[in-house]
Amino acid sequence: MLYELRTYHAMPGRLPDLHRRFAEITMGYFERYGIEVVGFWTNELGGSSDQLIYMLAWESLADREKKWSAFIADQERLAKFAETERNGPLVRRLTAQILRPTPYSPMK
Repeated sequence: MLYELRTYHAMPGRLPDLHRRFAEITMGYFERYGIEVVGFWTNELGGSSDQLIYMLAWESLADREKKWSAFIADQERLAKFAETERNGPLVRRLTAQILRPTPYSPMK
């Protein structure tokens, strides 16, 4: 199992809109394409308050490539995302890391 840690830095004042897009749009497409969500977080301490952080689980890099490519290419999703950005972009920067658990990690 591999894990992907993704951090979105929202545009000023747009974090509520980003939360809404994930709740109302993105989660449905994740489900459609079999993308497994581990969890979503915001910073309580030690980071910027404009961040949305989430983790996905993948069986392999090939699993990620197949599912993520389908998600990214979905024209219906792209149109819905575009609607959410009528007043400008929601995200100013994003980072993504693919993580492999250590042998002693509780998450395998």
